[in-house]
Order: sequence, then C-alpha cells, then structure tokens
Amino acid sequence: MTGQTTPGPASHRYRADTQRRAIADLMDRLRTEGGVRLVTGEPGCGRSAFLAHAARSFRAGPVWHLRADPADSARPRSGLHGLLRALGRPGPPPAGPAGDTLLAALREAAGPTPHLLCVDDAHLWDPASRAALGEAAARVRVTGGAGLLLAVPGHRPTVPELAGLPAFPLAPLTPHDAAQLLDEATDHTVDPAVRAQLVSEADGSPALLLALAHRLSPAQLRGHRELPVPVADGEVLDALVGGHLAGLPADHTELLLTVAAAERAGDTPGADAALVHRAAPHPGHRAEATGPATASPFLVAADGRLRFRSPLLGRAVYATAPPERRRAAHRALAGALPAGLPALLHRSWTVTGPAPHLASALSAAAADPATAPPPAVRRTAHTRAAELSADDAERARQYTAAAEQALLAGDSPGALRLLDAARSRPVPTAVRGRTELLRGRVLLADGPVDDARESFLLAAGLLAGAVARSAAGPGGPPDPEPAVAAELGAADAAWAAGDSASCLRALTHGHGEAPRPGARGTADATAPSAARPTLLHDHRDGMRAVLLARFDLAAGPLRRVVDRGQDADDCEELMRAAAAALMLGEVTAARRAGARALAAARTAGYAALEARALEYLAYADLRAGRHQLARAHAEEGLRAARRAAQRNTAAHHHAVLALAASIEGDPVTEHVTAALTTARRHGLAQAATLAQWAAARADLGAGRPREAADRLGPLVRPGPRRGHFAVWMLAVPCYVEAAVLAGHPEHARAVVEDFALWAACGADPQAPAQLLRCRALLAPPSAADELFLRALDSHERTSGAGDFERARTELLHGMWLRRRRRLREARTRLGEALLGFERCGAQVWARQAGAELRANGAAPGTGAGESVGGTGGGLSRLTPQQLRIARRVAEGATNREVALSLSVSTRTVDYHLRNVFATLGVRSRVELVRLVEQEEKTGAQL
Repeated sequence: MTGQTTPGPASHRYRADTQRRAIADLMDRLRTEGGVRLVTGEPGCGRSAFLAHAARSFRAGPVWHLRADPADSARPRSGLHGLLRALGRPGPPPAGPAGDTLLAALREAAGPTPHLLCVDDAHLWDPASRAALGEAAARVRVTGGAGLLLAVPGHRPTVPELAGLPAFPLAPLTPHDAAQLLDEATDHTVDPAVRAQLVSEADGSPALLLALAHRLSPAQLRGHRELPVPVADGEVLDALVGGHLAGLPADHTELLLTVAAAERAGDTPGADAALVHRAAPHPGHRAEATGPATASPFLVAADGRLRFRSPLLGRAVYATAPPERRRAAHRALAGALPAGLPALLHRSWTVTGPAPHLASALSAAAADPATAPPPAVRRTAHTRAAELSADDAERARQYTAAAEQALLAGDSPGALRLLDAARSRPVPTAVRGRTELLRGRVLLADGPVDDARESFLLAAGLLAGAVARSAAGPGGPPDPEPAVAAELGAADAAWAAGDSASCLRALTHGHGEAPRPGARGTADATAPSAARPTLLHDHRDGMRAVLLARFDLAAGPLRRVVDRGQDADDCEELMRAAAAALMLGEVTAARRAGARALAAARTAGYAALEARALEYLAYADLRAGRHQLARAHAEEGLRAARRAAQRNTAAHHHAVLALAASIEGDPVTEHVTAALTTARRHGLAQAATLAQWAAARADLGAGRPREAADRLGPLVRPGPRRGHFAVWMLAVPCYVEAAVLAGHPEHARAVVEDFALWAACGADPQAPAQLLRCRALLAPPSAADELFLRALDSHERTSGAGDFERARTELLHGMWLRRRRRLREARTRLGEALLGFERCGAQVWARQAGAELRANGAAPGTGAGESVGGTGGGLSRLTPQQLRIARRVAEGATNREVALSLSVSTRTVDYHLRNVFATLGVRSRVELVRLVEQEEKTGAQL
C-alpha cells in the first residue's frame, strides 16, 4: 500500500485453498449481478495484489483500476476529477450531485455490458471525492449492474464516507497457504522445522513471512544455523508497519504500549480496559474504562476490553518500544493487578537476569488447579520460569511443562521447539523421559507414526528406569503412571500404523512375556501390585488381550475403563473410555464418552484434544450407523485438526467424511485423496484402509461392483496387502456383495469364515446380521431365503444400528426375490429398502432400490420416494449434501464460506451447485433463493 505497506506479497495465487476461491466467487457475483465490496485487511495482507488480480481476471466488460495518490488528498475533488478523466470525461466535474455524475459516467463509458471499478487506497482520496464514491457505491449496492472494489486499511476505522458498505476482509493466510508461499519464495530450500517456526511467527501475514525469510541467511533457512531470537524483532516489524506509528503523541504511544504489554499475559486478543485505565501513566487516559479507545484510531473498545484493530500493529508497538519503556509498562500493570499469575507474569518481564524465586512462584501459579488458567497462559508462565531459572535441570523441567501446555493449546510446532530447548542441556532421566513422551504425542498427531512409536518406547524406558531408581532411594513411592502412558502411546502409534506385532510388544514393554492365549487368570496379571489397577493399566491389559484375540480376558479391564469414564471429568480418561467401549462393541457408551470428552476439552481450552475427541465421536457414530451425525462431527473435527496443525488427526476425519459420503452418494475422491496423501506420508494404515473402503463403497453404491471388488480384494484377503488388522474385517460385507454382484462369488468364500470369527467376538453389534447377509449371498437358492430372513431378524434385534445396513439387506433380498420371479415379495422388500435408504439420506442407494422397483413393474412410492424416481418436485430431489449447500447459498453464503463450513474445497461446492441448478432448473443464485423461500413457505424441509 502507498508509502506504508509492502505491495503484492499476498498474490492471489498463494491463497490456493482460501482466498483464490473466495475471489472467484466474488468475481462471479460482480460479473453477473454487480455489487460493491470494501476490501480490507492488515498492513501487508495484499490488498493491492487482490485488486490487481481482480482487474486482470474480470473479462465480462471494461475495467478501470485507479490508485489514490496521497499527494492529491488535500485538493478538493481531485480523486473524482482523476476518475472522470479515466472514464473519458476530462475537465472539472459538472455541477450537481457528484455521486450521480460518477455513476452516469461509469454507465456511459461501459454501455450495457458489465463493468468493474477498482480504487486502491480509497481512504486517501479527498473527502469530497470519497463522498461521491460512497454515494455511487450506495446506488450500485441497491440497483446492481456495476461492480465496485474499494481497498481501505483494516487497522483503523473506515472513513465516514465509505462506512456501511459491505466489507470483504482479506483473512490471514492459513498455515498451509503460508507454507506454500514460503516454499516458493525460497525455492523449496527451507528446512521443515524452520518453515514451521517462520509460519508461526508470521501468524498469517504474508508480508511478515517474506520479510522473515529475507532476513535469514541460506544456512539459517536450511536449518544449519540457529535462528535469531526473536525471529520477528523490532527492526523487521518496524520496517513493515512502522510508518503507521510515526508521529504519534507520547501519551498516545504509551497507551498503545500499555495495551500491547497487557495482551502478553492473556490468551485472547485485547486487554481489560479497566486495567489499562489503572496502569496508563498519563492523566489524560484516566477518564473512563473505555475512554482510551477514543484517543487512538488503532484501538477498538468492546465488552470492557481494548484490542488492536491489527494484531500485527500491536506486535510492532511492543517490539519497537525501548526495553526500559516496556519494563515500565509491565511494572505499572503488575502494580495495578491483584496477586496472581497475571501479576507474576508482568513482574517477570521487569527483571533482566535469573530470578529463581520468581520462577518458582510462576511455576506454582501455573500449576494451581484452583485457578486453572488457560493452556496458552500456562505455557507463557512455564516458558518465563525456564528463562528465569539458574539451574539447568529446573530450566528443562519448565520448558517441558511449557511444551505440554503448547501441545494442549494446539501449537504442535511450538511444542517441538520448547522440547528442543529442554533437550539442549543435561537433564535428569525422568525429565528426559517426560520430554520424549511429549515428543511422541506431537508426532502421533502430526508426524510419522513409526517415529512417534520410537519416542514413546524411549520415554517408557527412561521413565521406568527413573521409577526403579526412585523406589530404591529415599522419599515417597514412585509414580509408574507416566511409564505406562508411554507404553500405551507406543501401542497407539503401532495401532495407527497397522503393526499388530509392534503394538503387542509395546504393551508388554518392560513387563516380560505377553500372557499366553491359554493362560488362566485375567489380562491384568502383569499390572503392578496395587489393590485396584489404574485406568492406564486396565487399558493396557485389555488392549493386549484384544490383540491376542482373548476377548474373554479383555472384557474385565476394558469394562472397568468404560465404567470409570462415566464419572470422569478428565478429557484423556474419557477418550480412553471411548476407545475401550469401541473395542467392546458398546457404541452407545463410546458415543457418550466421546461427547463428554469433547465437552471437557472445550471447557479446559484444550484445542489439541478437541480434534481427537471429535475423532472418537465420529468413529462411534459410524459404528452406530449414524453416518450423518458422523459427518457433522468429522467436519467439525477436521476444522479443529487444521487449527491445531494435526495432519494425522485430519486424515482420520477425512476418512470418516469419505465413508459418510459413500453412503449419501456424494463424491468421495477429495476426502479419499486427502486421507491417503497423509496416510502414505506418515504411515497411517488405519486411515488408509478406511479411505480405500470408502472409495470401494462409493463404487458399489454407484453400481460398479467390479471396481469395488478390485479395490477391496487386496484389503480383505490374506496377504501382505491386507488392510489394517482392526479395520479390514469391517469392509468384508462390502467385498462379499461386490464379488457376488460382479459374478465372482468364489473369491469371497474364504474371507466370510474370517469374518465369522470377528462377528463371534461381539465387538461389532452389526456384524452378526452382516454375516448372515454374506452367507445368504453365497448360499444355494434353497438356503438363501432363510438366511436373508434371519439377517433381517438380527437387524431388528440390534438396537441403535441405524437404517443403512438393514436397508442394504432388504435391497439384496429384494433383488434376489425379483430374479426368482417372486415379484410381490420383492416389491415389499424393495419398498422397505427404499424407505430405509431415504430415512438415512443414502440417495445413491435409494436410486438403486428405485431402479429395482421399476424393473419389478412398480414405480417408487410418492412422497419421499419421488426423490429417487425423479418425479418429485423441488428440493426433495437433491442429495443431502446438495441440500446443505443449497440452504447455505440461499442464506447468502459465498462458495468459499460454504466450503469452509462443510470442510470441503470450493471446487466441490461448485460441482454440487451446478448439479443443484440443473436439478432444480434455476440459472442464478437469485432464482435459487426464491425457490428455497417458496418451498419453505409451502412446508418443504431443506
């Protein structure tokens, strides 16, 4: 931007998954309907690049792209004169309303074709020209026909003449987009750890990201030399946005510094206005609690808090202030606060050397369960305690504690940097074990799971050794729980990798041989000699028994884990309870524990655990046959995983979304590809198997049994390509159906017997009915009918299993009956299948049932069935995903906003929206809105 902002760093092409699609949707609206948008954003966010791209990409008609000149801002109507000259009207503006003159000139120059006017830095125009521009924009907003894009800064209030116009804020870059920008700017030479740190430091600002990359040497970018501390120092921030702060009065600067300093002790943007009022050093700031905001255009007051309009500007205020002024601000804030962690933090920023007593007080306050500060604040406290500690061991303990809080807050890269700081000096064995335990947790959520397993195993050995030495020495009894947690972490990593042997070894790590399959007793025979085994020991022993196929030994310890979870408040305990319930096949208990874990994570502010809790909840929903609920939870979980930089967790959510889409008939390719990309890179066999199953089930639903059988055969048949040991059997019913429909039933007979062993263990409530269905498909005609009927009876006895699996059995039975000319019975069975598929939103499967009914000589029924036969009216003919998209579009959401809300790409939204338009016979969003409103008035349910 003019004089203040680095132009063009956020070129439109760097926003591949967000702003590029947003601008495409905006340009579509401007091209077809016209309209006005104020393009706003932080300094360096790329407003100029955005307008330049919009001007280049608008091909529906003429485009005028102007940039305001601050040198002309003092001359009345200079901006209007320049614009009229560009439109072919030289000379002074004519008399009369300036807005009407401008609008008339635009329409005269453009003729009947669509046209676009882009004005960069419109706030720098003189007031009279801004008023004319605002009047014209207000008219265009009502009448349409023209497109106006006006770029104004977002770090200060919008000028009055343009206030009230609809805004198009340029969002910060996502971590993924920022990494892409950095890779391109450095020719893909940046080290992954350095990339993560620079992306985190830039906090979504493309200009700051490029400035940081330019600051570092090639050796630093490649990770061969240490990075400067801090990476984003005052010099970098001043070069980027310092011009906005030049020339401010001293008391104004002190106010901004007080707000910036107060923000450092919190976990949310802004500061308590009353605190700033008490700490502000100048009398002019002591009027009212919210009064200081009126003294600065850079601040906004709301709900008793003051915050910077631009977080980047707030960082620059603090970083560029002299150290003594920063310490004075913190000293004033500490004096204005009651005793507690915030006051201690501000005190800590007033000292310049080691302060062991203050470090101890910070650590104790951060760990105080009575106050329970958010994890981001605890991280800051432990980090500061480490910096103030004189002892290496204590410093490592504090860095490790800070890393744990960073991980809980959803900052995995930050957690790894803190762990590296803890490991950079000699530390006690127990501290090193704790460090490796946390490193394993980071990698399990966002890295190669084999590496995570090795970190967990190293942690287990170190922690167990520390326990043994503690037991031999003086003091209280040692705590074995961290060592058991590390063993379970190693087992979780091996489970995710599909390595059952390594999983079993991890669960017997340090405990001798695994229990023999024929041994008497319980699976917790290796638990410590305590009166009552702990939850972690029970989970370990139950999981070990499951891997040994000793479900009789697994039931006791796993049942105790589930029971304890009913009264637990701890998120980790609740997720263990959900996992144990899934191993027991108790999906209702799993869903309950997952929901409570989610609530606990949100209450505590544990962003990292929120995505994992949603993963357990989504899997439990799938196992319960509630695929639409699973989809909702997985969409939410995917957003949470992306926020927390948990690629592995995101891959599992993509797999769930693909499975749900394979039932509803929506495209699965995007979610399958996303899941497999991360799964192959990080060794996630479980996510890969689920994604491949989803692709095959989509083939089967679309009437492509041969392709489905080809996909599933290697996953379910014995051999090196068999899928995940705990997942492949779930895909067996699909494979049997596909093989039979493809004309190769002989390929499926062997795996049915393996599936029978799975069904007998009781871990899957739907498996007995699915087994009977598989046997019916492979049975001779004399036995098949009875087996189908028994399968349907089994579905009836399975409570809470949903409609989908039963409808599939009814469909296959109806098809079998029709091919034997038992048309009346077939019609009844196929009609029931159709209704079942419609109830659960499985439209592609409902179309199969409808086609079978028509082949049987009967049209699908009225009402809901019309959506399958194609004779229904309006919205009832849309698939569930199309209905969701139509509703959001009718509510005014852009394609980008719809994509973000549904965790899909804008390309997928475009695809569905085209199908919606074709199905409903509408040609624009306006027609879609009218149709939706009309059908809702007549009682249609969207």
